[in-house]
Amino acid sequence: MSPGLIVEARYAGPHNFVGVPIDGYEKPLCYLTRPAAAALAQVVKDLEPRGLTLKVFDCYRPERAVAHFIRWARNLGDAKMKAEFYPHVDKRSLFSDGYIAARSGHSRGSTVDLTVAHRADGKELDMGTPFDFFSPRSWPSDKSVSAEAQANRALLAQAMRRRGFVAYNKEWWHFTLRHEPYPQGYFDFPVR
Repeated sequence: MSPGLIVEARYAGPHNFVGVPIDGYEKPLCYLTRPAAAALAQVVKDLEPRGLTLKVFDCYRPERAVAHFIRWARNLGDAKMKAEFYPHVDKRSLFSDGYIAARSGHSRGSTVDLTVAHRADGKELDMGTPFDFFSPRSWPSDKSVSAEAQANRALLAQAMRRRGFVAYNKEWWHFTLRHEPYPQGYFDFPVR
């Protein structure tokens, strides 16, 4: 992918809002289309002089993973990760509130979930909420987070926008390449 990029593939392990490895993630890797990978490498290069890099949590997502999210969301009795990832949101509203999608742009291979981290030690910058925290506090426009977190979110958004990515208005970590090569395609090959 790109020298200096940190991959922490959350859905390949149990530290995610479901609490188990997600279907289709057989290895902790980041797959992207060539144009998205090239643009992301440019963002990493742009951040390098500041001693910063990107830490990626999710890239391409197989459709079977989306189906796993849907099954999990319908099981209202499974709330073991609620305290960490959605403490103030009713699980039944995760789809209608836009935190989980029945069809994910990630399955097209040009969407990425990420944050900014220090190159030296991989420590993430303060973004006000953790990745996959389902709350209006995670919206890029939210002003309830600290001034430092707002500045860090702006830094990430500007760096990504400069290289052709578009932000999602409900998740500070979510970006899609503006001119993605497969805008109508959804893929289901596993990450291995």
